[in-house]
Amino acid sequence: MSMMHASPLGAAPSTAHLMRWVIIATLPGLGAMTYYFGLGVVSNVLLAALIALGAEALVLTLRSRPLRPALTDSSALLSGVLLGASLPPASPWWLIGIGVLAAIIVAKQLYGGLGHNPFNPAMVGYALLLVSFPAYMTLWSPPQPLVTETLWSQIIGSLPTAALDGLSGATPLDAFKHKGEAVLASEFWASQPLPEGTLSAWRNIALAWLAGGLLLIAKRIISWHIPVAMLGSITLLAALFYASDPSHFASPLFHLLTGATLFGAFFIATDPVTAATSRRGKLIFGAGIGVLVMIIRSLGGYPDAIAFAVLLMNLCVPLLDIYTVPRPSGQPKPARLPTQGGPQ
Repeated sequence: MSMMHASPLGAAPSTAHLMRWVIIATLPGLGAMTYYFGLGVVSNVLLAALIALGAEALVLTLRSRPLRPALTDSSALLSGVLLGASLPPASPWWLIGIGVLAAIIVAKQLYGGLGHNPFNPAMVGYALLLVSFPAYMTLWSPPQPLVTETLWSQIIGSLPTAALDGLSGATPLDAFKHKGEAVLASEFWASQPLPEGTLSAWRNIALAWLAGGLLLIAKRIISWHIPVAMLGSITLLAALFYASDPSHFASPLFHLLTGATLFGAFFIATDPVTAATSRRGKLIFGAGIGVLVMIIRSLGGYPDAIAFAVLLMNLCVPLLDIYTVPRPSGQPKPARLPTQGGPQ
């Protein structure tokens, strides 16, 4: 959400206005996910949003800070929505709680609150859950009815792990990554490795996130630089990998329309606090995320890698801002210090 830097000249929109527009833009993606994966998506988002608001209020109270300004700016609400949308449907409440507390308390408030956090809060929570509870974070189910018999048991965490394994299936990215070196891509797809409708479901969800992202650009809530740079670098590297060995690497379209690529490009990488600020910096920042995503997907151990790529590039933002933020018009270059033995 590179919001602050996409506004036209004049009075900048309020933080609450911008955050609420981003939440509105998530509705197509959340609606598509709910259609294909059921009400577990809604439970994720509602629980994450409520816990995020509660955690924000708790920390502000402990810091003796006023509650109303921070709670009404919708930043904690948005972090909860984004993290909830990232988790497998009907994740247990305790898993959501751990991720949200890490996002709001550790990644945001312990750094001083909104505007001071160096890392994307939602992705800090997601990355923590992914490395700490990989079994739960890979329980993506195939398309299913809106309401399932096990929905409530999954949410409260009373369903045995063996039963959870029976309900889940691999995502397209995960299935392709673990197909085995000896299996050719053509053989893999011919074996119909995914439940019926899974691939088309993920593609339609990706297009729904794209629709929401284009709305944000049209409303000038974000600028185009980070999404275009990120998607462009993913497309270019995926094309190079695919051209070098189409039997073992997936096509660019597969990388764009499965997993969290479009969601990450428009809703995660564009965070205004943790992204680069200048136009050139945004292009480098977005391109760097795309490169890291493709390296980790193709050569690393994780099939999606959006969270890790974003967090790694968050580390580079201070350096990017130093070298890419242009000087004001007419500002002279800094004077060079004299070298030892030279003119004084």
